[in-house]
Amino acid sequence: MANTIKPLFRGAATTTTTTVLYTVPASTTSVVTNICVTNTAASSATFTLGMGTAGANASLHTTTTIAANSTVYIDIKQALIATNTITGGASAVTVSFHISGVEIA
Repeated sequence: MANTIKPLFRGAATTTTTTVLYTVPASTTSVVTNICVTNTAASSATFTLGMGTAGANASLHTTTTIAANSTVYIDIKQALIATNTITGGASAVTVSFHISGVEIA
């Protein structure tokens, strides 16, 4: 089995909290190792993250406030199986997600 350390998602959030940020490829297990959520605005914002089965993601954060000009670091070791997804969004596009992990194929 090949292990590939990689960014699972890097980019600005949409204002739709159910946006699919990452889908585990077929015949692959992914382990999410950390998530950074950054707000570059001068005012606070909120973000939502979920992971699991498409359409039935378990909430990791729901409308969680992130202060102005700050970053939230989430240290996590969460396994996801093929076709599982990570979803998320925020109240403003000034919020960005940086999700890292390992794909095991």
